Amino acid sequence: MSGNLTWHETIEHIRSKPEYANLVDQAYFHEDLERNVLRFGNSREYEETKKLLGKYAGNKSPLRILDIGCGNGISAINFARDGHKVVALEPDSSDTVGAGAIHKMKTFFKLNNLDVVECFAEDMDFESDSFDVVYFRQSMHHANDLNDFVFQASKALKKNGLLLSIRDHVIFDEKDKDLFLFHHPLHKFYGGENAYTSSEYKAAFKNAGLIVEKEFKYYDSVINCFPLSIEDIEQLPSKIKLERKLGFKIKLGALANIPGLFNLYNFYLNKKLGGYLSERNVPGRMYSYVAIKK
Repeated sequence: MSGNLTWHETIEHIRSKPEYANLVDQAYFHEDLERNVLRFGNSREYEETKKLLGKYAGNKSPLRILDIGCGNGISAINFARDGHKVVALEPDSSDTVGAGAIHKMKTFFKLNNLDVVECFAEDMDFESDSFDVVYFRQSMHHANDLNDFVFQASKALKKNGLLLSIRDHVIFDEKDKDLFLFHHPLHKFYGGENAYTSSEYKAAFKNAGLIVEKEFKYYDSVINCFPLSIEDIEQLPSKIKLERKLGFKIKLGALANIPGLFNLYNFYLNKKLGGYLSERNVPGRMYSYVAIKK
């Protein structure tokens, strides 16, 4: 089965497997499309995304938003439900994770302010300066051509318009990429995962005439580190330290009680691993970008 399934076949497959239940839930892949839309609309991620819209796109309403690579439409549908004029761009036509699903939800929620276009970002043909906001969630790292993907997005954006790239996988080097692909729970089924370095993303923005206003690294925002919350992140150092101490006692037994020995061990691990919140410990960590077209 490795690498032989399509994307929508992969999602249908994992829905039938109990061991993937949490992933299906957390990634909004449930077969109940309405449930996915409503859960995403009430999520901390969407709440923070709306704050970014307010901060960088102003209070103009409605905004004209292009949502690129929007899958089953959880973001596009919610933008439209909030009253914005939305174009959902999705190359997959399937009824479960693609444009077909978006059409279903458009009808269900009676959204006349939502249009659906089936094509890849590199092939889109909108008039220049058409949108106030171009948004993509977990899609830029799937680009067939990263520079062309971002260029076409920038071309469709109005001057001083906002580009939001949400939750894209970032790698440090090819070795890190191999580690990410090895650990990704779905890559083995459909073989379609990918990632770029932060420098490659930012170079693509620059080449497309965009100024990066903000780069949110993995631990910088709940947008990236979901399902972890900000509260989880704050508690993570003490949790990791406690786990290390328990493991240390199991390994050394009574010797673990020697004064200062655990502190030395803990100091060594922090130096080796880069601290409690090192991104090196998160294969394919996600970043988000705020960019403005100048």
